[in-house]
Amino acid sequence: MKRKIVVATTNTGKIAELSAMLDADVQWLSLADFEGIQEVPEDGATFAENARKKALGYAAATRCWAIADDSGLCVDALDGAPGVHSARFSGPKIEGEQRGLIDHRNIEKLLDLMKDVPSENRTARFICSICLAKPDEVLAETEGKCQGMIAKEEIGENGFGYDPVFFVESLGKTLGQASSEEKNKISHRGNAIRNLQPILEKLQLPTNE
Repeated sequence: MKRKIVVATTNTGKIAELSAMLDADVQWLSLADFEGIQEVPEDGATFAENARKKALGYAAATRCWAIADDSGLCVDALDGAPGVHSARFSGPKIEGEQRGLIDHRNIEKLLDLMKDVPSENRTARFICSICLAKPDEVLAETEGKCQGMIAKEEIGENGFGYDPVFFVESLGKTLGQASSEEKNKISHRGNAIRNLQPILEKLQLPTNE
């Protein structure tokens, strides 16, 4: 039977990125494949703390190994904000609200706060922490970063989250303009996943009944 690992998200973008980059002979599952799973609150003070909490919680709930990540945007001019609050920067999610609308609200708030910040001071980075756990043990933790600048307007329709306002000098474009292949090569999540790859290869993957 093919081995299974749960990706602790319902975000199809994250699952697609991970499965495309992490070369492992497993069946990737999402939280949507399990009924009645209680959401693990992301109330940690750091990305690593949130990733660890989610991986352990969802591994225990599904009785499978679980990979969880927490990531966000840290802007120097905003003293590291939105940081761990990146997904809910503009306020709590409104019931039934689509992901794209949430992203747009967050970007609007970011651009408003940055409207008077000169170009040279618009430095920022995406940070991603990943944790792989089984129900009672953390197996691996990695981190990845992607350096960039905050653009003054949304450019591009690819990706998700803050991608349309995150300009990467080496690409000469925002992540919202980049192809999936271009983004995967330099993204914070891509770097964290690549750091996980050699660790995963050394672990004895479980076979779930």
